[in-house]
Amino acid sequence: MKKLLPILFLFATISNAFAQHSDERSRLQSLKMYEDSLIHLGKRIVEDNNELERQNANYNFIKTLTSALKVNNSFIYKFDSLKYVSILNAPDNRFRIFSWYVQYADGSYRFFGTIQMNTGGPLQMFPLKDYTPLLDKAPEDSVLTDGRWYGAQYYKIIPVYGSKPYYMLLGWKGNTVESTKKVIEVLSFQKNKPVLGMEVFNGTTKKRRVFEYTRQASMLLRFVAERNLIVFDHLAPPDKKLKDKPQTYGPDLSYDGYQLKNGKWTLIENLDMRNMPNPEDDQYIEPNKRPMGERKKILPIRKQQ
Repeated sequence: MKKLLPILFLFATISNAFAQHSDERSRLQSLKMYEDSLIHLGKRIVEDNNELERQNANYNFIKTLTSALKVNNSFIYKFDSLKYVSILNAPDNRFRIFSWYVQYADGSYRFFGTIQMNTGGPLQMFPLKDYTPLLDKAPEDSVLTDGRWYGAQYYKIIPVYGSKPYYMLLGWKGNTVESTKKVIEVLSFQKNKPVLGMEVFNGTTKKRRVFEYTRQASMLLRFVAERNLIVFDHLAPPDKKLKDKPQTYGPDLSYDGYQLKNGKWTLIENLDMRNMPNPEDDQYIEPNKRPMGERKKILPIRKQQ
C-alpha cells in the first residue's frame, strides 16, 4: 500500500494538470470567439453607411464585450486584434480602459467605454456613460463619475504617484461637422470608484483641459516622458475677429505644454520643440486625418514672447 501512495499522488497531480490545461484552453477559445464577434461588430460601428445599423452594432458590441469580460481572468487577454476600439492598460496594471465612438449622420459623435479593474477574480468594471451634451457650456469645471463622463477615445495614460495618486488621460473627441476636440482628463479612485476631474493644473481651478479646433486641422497632444511634459499645439483663430469662435481655431506653429512639478502640472508657453524626444508610441493619428507631418498649417505664426 505504501508503494502505491506515490503512484496515486503522481496520477492525481497529472490529472489535475490536464484538467487545468483543459480549462485554460477552453477559456482562451471562449475569449477568441468573443474577440472575433467584437471585430465584426466594431467594423460595422465604424464603416456601415446606415446610422441605425451602426447603433444596433454598437448595442450588440456592448453586450458582447460585457460577456467577454465576465470570462475568468479576462483582464490578461489583450484583445489586440480589436482595431476599432482603444484599449489602454494603466502602467501599474491596476486597470484598463476601453473607449470608442459612434458617429451620427449629422457629423456629431457619442462616446462609449468602460474601466475594467484588475481584480484577479470576478469582474469589476465601471461602464462609462457619455454626459457631454449637458456639459458643453463648462466642460472643464465639473468633477464627474463613470455615470457622468465627458466622453473621449483615449490614447495615453500617464500615472502620477504621490499621497493622492491619479492618472492623466489624453483623448480625442470628435465634436461636430465644424470642429474637433482633444482632452486632458484626470482620473482618480475614491473608495474604489472612479472619479473624473481634479484640480491638478497650477494657477487654475479647471478640473480637465479641453481644446477645440477646426475639423480641417490636426492637433498635437502627446506626453514626453523624459521631461515629464505634456506637449500640445497652441491654437489660435485665423483672424482676431474670430476669437470667440473656437471652431475656427488651428495650430499656429508654436507649442505649449504642462510640466509635472510636485504632483501638479504647470503651464509652459512657447516651448522649443527642437531636439524634443519623439517616441513612436506617443503619437496618435486622429480618425480620418493625415499624419501630422503631412498637414498644412496656414495660420499666422504667433510672436514669441
